[in-house]
Amino acid sequence: MKKININLVLLLLVVILIVSPFLLNRDAAYEGSDGEAEAAISELHPDYEPWFTPVYEPKSGEIESLLFTLQGCIGTGIIAYVIGVQRGRRKREHADH
Repeated sequence: MKKININLVLLLLVVILIVSPFLLNRDAAYEGSDGEAEAAISELHPDYEPWFTPVYEPKSGEIESLLFTLQGCIGTGIIAYVIGVQRGRRKREHADH
């Protein structure tokens, strides 16, 4: 198989993995785990007092989502940069020999 065909198949599999939960379980509420954890703690220990308060509390869920996404993008960029630098070093070392 050509490299382009393999990439297209992998891309199609990723799309299927992303879309299939929404198609298989249409009535599900896809929420974050933070709310679930808070509910479980409240149920198990109703008198629990958090020992930490956030340094910054976003004013809305949209801003919180934006910051979470931005954090993920920055992390992905750093990882991609490090991988690119390593590949460049390997290619340069291979070309020198």
